[in-house]
Parts: sequence; C-alpha cells; structure tokens
Amino acid sequence: MLDARSLSSETWTVRKVLTWTTQHFEKSEVDAPRLTAELLLAHTLKLDRVRLYTELDRPLEKDELAAYRALIQRRIGGEPTQYLTGMKDFYGRKFQVDARVLIPRPETELLVEAIVKRLKPQRVLDLCTGSGCIAVTIACELPEASVWATDVSGGACAVARANADALGAGSRVTVLEGDLFAAVPQGAKFDVIVSNPPYVKSGELATLQREVQREPKLALDGGPDGLDVVRRIATEAVAWLKAGGSLALEIGDGQGDSVRDILMRAGYHDVVIEKDLARLDRLAFGKR
Repeated sequence: MLDARSLSSETWTVRKVLTWTTQHFEKSEVDAPRLTAELLLAHTLKLDRVRLYTELDRPLEKDELAAYRALIQRRIGGEPTQYLTGMKDFYGRKFQVDARVLIPRPETELLVEAIVKRLKPQRVLDLCTGSGCIAVTIACELPEASVWATDVSGGACAVARANADALGAGSRVTVLEGDLFAAVPQGAKFDVIVSNPPYVKSGELATLQREVQREPKLALDGGPDGLDVVRRIATEAVAWLKAGGSLALEIGDGQGDSVRDILMRAGYHDVVIEKDLARLDRLAFGKR
C-alpha cells in the first residue's frame, strides 16, 4: 500500500505506482482511474504523459512519492483532477484553471468552433468568461478579431487575463470585471456576443457529481429553471449587437425549446438550436 511506511520501506517505480493508483482509484470509484493516475503522476514529476511510459522503471524519490500521495488523497476526497494539476486542455491549448473558475468542457469547444468557422466575427464579447477559454481561443484562432470578456468574479477575471497572456492573446483580449454588460463601455457594438452562462437548475445543484459541486456555484446556478441568466443576456444583448450580429449560447440538455422561445420573444430571428455529439440540446443561435 502507498502509505507512510511503504514510502521508506519499498522501491516504487513509475510502473508500480501507476498500477497501484489505478486500482486504488477503481475501488474508490474515481472517474477514468488510469488516466487520472497518469495525469497526477505526470504533474508530480513535471513530465508529460508520454514520458511516463519511457521511464516506467524509474524509481520515485521520497519527496515525489509524498507529493503524489497527497494528490491521490485530495482526488479521492472529491477535488477535480484539473484543479489539482492546474491545467485543462481546450481546443488544442492548455488553460490554467483553479477553484475560481468553471473547468472547460468539450461541449464548449463546439460553441467556439461554430463561431470561428461559421461566423468569423471581427468584434466579439464573451459574457461569463470564467477561465477565458472561449474568448482566448477565439482570439488565437481569429488573429484579426478584437475580443472583450466580462465576468462578475474578480478571481475569474484574473485567471482569464493570465490565460490570455500565457497563450499570446493578451493584447487582443480585454477582460473586464462586471455583471454581464455592466463594465462594457457605452456605445460598443459587437458582431457576436457569446456566453456559456450558468444554466443548471438551482434545485439540481445538490444532485451534481461531487467534483462538479467543487466548482464555483456562481458559474453553475441558473435559477429555478436554469434560464435566469439566459433571459437577461437575450434581452440585454440586443442593444450591444450590430445589425445582423449573432448571439451564441451554450445551453443545458432539454432547454432547447425554452431557449428558442426566449430568443424569439426577445426579437431574434434565424433562431437555431443545435445538439452536441450525444444528441443533446447544447447550442443556441439567434440574429439581431
């Protein structure tokens, strides 16, 4: 067992540690046990996952084992792997993440892809930016675009700015702290306003996976029906969109019909609801 006694009495190689941790995670019902073991060990040893397999017989030092053991305990305690490593891959780039921001999801990449490949805007506003994964990715993929991003959380804004700087988009991504449009200069107009807003029903928060419950409630709680923030964005965005500009939203499973109605009532046309790879409602688009 990888305990305090074994740290001093046994030789633990990369191979042995990965095998033991995978089995331990399986018994503890940790998602993706092998992958999680690899990610945490690679982080501890400051290697990439491929390097782990070229150094399977490398013995770990006592301080490395102690650090790895601490991460194992925290992961079993419910902390998300991405918070433990401080990184999450998104659209081919590594984004810094911590407990101040929502962990980027693969579904959100579909929203970015639609904007980058279909809409190709020149001026973009990203609301509820969190880690900045949407804003920064758009700026990196569309070098001519000017991107603004807002978040009500000062901590999230700090993470978004750090990601913009780290990924070479700091000069083209303006991050502002404020509630939705509150910090945006009056008179500004955008080709696209995009958001991955909170859309979980308040009553369902307690039923989420324990790892998800470690993420900021502010980024998850969408009110009684999950659509409080969506309604605000749909209503307020009209004044900030150029004629013919698009509103693009990530939404929850089963919210398509309700969001379509919200957008149409707010005056948008060409409203489209798109599904993700699991055939679940995920994206909503409307034109001013």
